[in-house]
Amino acid sequence: MLMRTDAFRELDRLTQQMLGTPARPAMAPMDAYRTGDEFVVQFDLPGIDPETIDLDIERNVLTVRAERPAAAPDGAEVLMSERPTGSFSRQLLLGDTLDTERIDASYDAGVLTLRLPVSEHAKPRKISITGGRDDRRQITA
Repeated sequence: MLMRTDAFRELDRLTQQMLGTPARPAMAPMDAYRTGDEFVVQFDLPGIDPETIDLDIERNVLTVRAERPAAAPDGAEVLMSERPTGSFSRQLLLGDTLDTERIDASYDAGVLTLRLPVSEHAKPRKISITGGRDDRRQITA
């Protein structure tokens, strides 16, 4: 369904600590699970204006991007800054069994939820088999 690891995440964290700026957009934490005939993916994006969230699909890659501006106004003396700001990005490699035409996206309480339905052609279905004695059986394909 999706890529589970990012080989460069630790390197990015170390680079950010040393240079004070991210080497690339920060990654939004996520959970993913399947329930019934759909996959659900939830991203933590607290403090993000929903207008800044951008979802794109190209081939089987879903890209989620969002922006969070700095909280302090220009010219303010920043005493502490631990909350990440700037661009957030995450890519998911989607399987061929998902119906990318019917993705549902919602944003509530800082959580972006995507619902990706399983394609009709990927769902189990019954196939009738006829025998020599005119009896019919159902099997699951």
